[in-house]
Parts: sequence; C-alpha cells; structure tokens
Amino acid sequence: MGGNSEPGRVKMEEERAWRGTANREEGSMGAMKGRGAAFNPPNRFEQLIYQPLDIQLDYEDERPPFRTHFFDDTSRTILAKNDSPDISFTYSINPYRGCEHGCVYCYARPSHEYLGFSAGLDFESKIMVKRNAPGLLEAAFRKKSWVPQTVTISGNTDCYQPAERLFRLTRGCLEVFQRFRNPAGIITKNALILRDLDLLQEMARLNTVHVLISMITLDPDLVRTMEPRTASPGSRLHTINELAKHNIPVGLNLAPVIPGLTDQEIPALLKAAADNGATAAAFSAVRLPGAVEPLFIDWIKRTFPDRAEKVLNRIRSTHEGKLNDSRFGSRMTGKGQIAKVINDLFTLHASRHGLDKGWDELATKHFRRDANEQGELF
Repeated sequence: MGGNSEPGRVKMEEERAWRGTANREEGSMGAMKGRGAAFNPPNRFEQLIYQPLDIQLDYEDERPPFRTHFFDDTSRTILAKNDSPDISFTYSINPYRGCEHGCVYCYARPSHEYLGFSAGLDFESKIMVKRNAPGLLEAAFRKKSWVPQTVTISGNTDCYQPAERLFRLTRGCLEVFQRFRNPAGIITKNALILRDLDLLQEMARLNTVHVLISMITLDPDLVRTMEPRTASPGSRLHTINELAKHNIPVGLNLAPVIPGLTDQEIPALLKAAADNGATAAAFSAVRLPGAVEPLFIDWIKRTFPDRAEKVLNRIRSTHEGKLNDSRFGSRMTGKGQIAKVINDLFTLHASRHGLDKGWDELATKHFRRDANEQGELF
C-alpha cells in the first residue's frame, strides 16, 4: 500500500508543490471533490514551506488525480493515555492516523504535523496504517500491569473511516476486546460499524461495549461539503436504529456544535436519535486549534459567504474572542451567553427525550488475561 518508500515521498512532494499554486488571496484552490480541506497550510514544525506563485500559469486548472496514499505506521504501542479532566476515558486506541472523512473542523488535524505532513489535504489523504494494531492490543492486555478498564476506540481519528474496509484493523481489535472481555467505547460517524454486529452483540451481552454515533446536522448537502466522506444523516440514523434493535447500547455524539450554523438543529437531532433507539447523548462546542483555523475560515467563506462572519463571530463569542480555547474546563463547552444557550438547549431536549440519564459503567469483572483464540463467551 505504498509504505514509506522514497518514490512515494517524492510523489507526495510533487503534489504539495502543485497545490502550492493556490490563489494567494484566498489561500486555497476552492472546493476539491470528496475533500474537506482545499489546501495544505504550512506545517508548524517544517522549515521549508511552499508558497503560492505570483504569476498565473496556463495549466493551473489542470489538476492531477488526487488519491489517498497509505503508509505503514511502525508504532510499538497502541494504547494512548490522556490525563485531561475534560475527557471521561484514560486510554484510547486509533488504528489509523489521519482520516479520509475529511471533516473540515476536525480538532485532530494538527496531530498530522508531528508526522511531517500538513493538517490540510495531507491529513485526509496521507493515512498512516497500524497494521499490527490487534497484536499490539493483545500484548497490552496480556501484561500483568494492565488493569481492565474501558478503552475508547477513536480517541483521535475515526476507526471506521473508509480505510477500514480494506485493512479491517478495527474489526481485528474488536476481536481482541471480545476475546479478553475488556470493555470498549466506540465513537464513529460511519455506518460501516454495522459490519461488525456479530462481535458487538457478543460484547453487549456482557455489558462490555457501547457506541456513540456522531452527528451535527440532518442536512445531507451540508454533510457532503463539511464531512465529505462520512455516512449521510439518514444512514447514521439507520445505524443507530440497527444497533439499538440488536441490543447494543447506542447514543448520539453531537460534536461539534457550530453556533450560527448547526446549533439550531440540536432539538431535531436529539429527537431523531431518540426515535431511532438512542439512549444517551453528549455534545461539545467547536474549537479551531492551530492549522484548523485557516482551513475552517477558508471553507466557511467559500461555502456560506453571506453567513461566514456571523458564524466566526459566534464561535469567537464562545471562546472569549478567539476561535480556539485549549484550557481545561472550558474548551469542550465554551463560555459566554451563546455557549450557555447551547448548553441549556441541549440539556432541555436531552431530558425531554430521555437521553440525559447516561449508561451504567461497562463491566470489567469478566476480563481474562489468558484468553485464547477460541475462548467461549460464557
């Protein structure tokens, strides 16, 4: 699938150089089919960057085919630990780095800069694949130091992004979770999760899994431009319905709420999720860290030129005049009057539809360190 070969790296640099011919005033070339970002902002760690040319080239509109490239990730561990007081879990796993879903607002985009890529088009087209993820997870569970606890799948990028159809690493990891009976919480916006109903049902019988389906709008046209390679809203509601019918605890992850653009949909989203069997809900406010800021500004000005400043100003109002807030305690919910209105609206309608109770804690009592390949469920 490409690997970290020099030809692949050269090809990557050629694509970056071509994308550097973007219009200087706007900072992008405009919408690219199937992509959320329209350009590659500079990597904060790189000394060499590409700048747009000051001249107009005759072939500037002759774009080469823009494909996704996969590279082997040689990480030696799979469990990522966090100590943020804003996050309910301690450990997470991400079988992939980078995400083809291409959500323009994604807070994880800047993490790609640590790999020498850009947070823009690179993030959604240069995907690092942890082929040994299931083996690394099994090794972690076998360690005597491992204390069984819930591990979140998709703490950074979506575990059911399009690459999963090819590599099946998330399914491989789920097989490890099921075999060791270690609980897992899954967050995704892709209907591909239904492929793994067999494993999820087995885990649900022991109360060792729950699922959050992320949605921020019921408008399919908005999804196509803002989250270009994700499942449609209808497909996500169907996914909630199917999971619920198979007795798998499922909830709505309303994240991120974008004031002035999607906040008015909170009541309808919560009702639709509840009507399809969701039993819990959570939300977070949009924030635009690092290179996500210019990407989102470019996108909103291209997509909603008449509303762009209104949306940006409302985001700023929830982060004390800025488009990002990295402070614990406020970064996930925001501050100020608009943030309070959003929180109150969510709280009211979550309660109205019975989505405010939360779930019981997932079970750890069934964990077994000596799990074998053919381990029985009971």
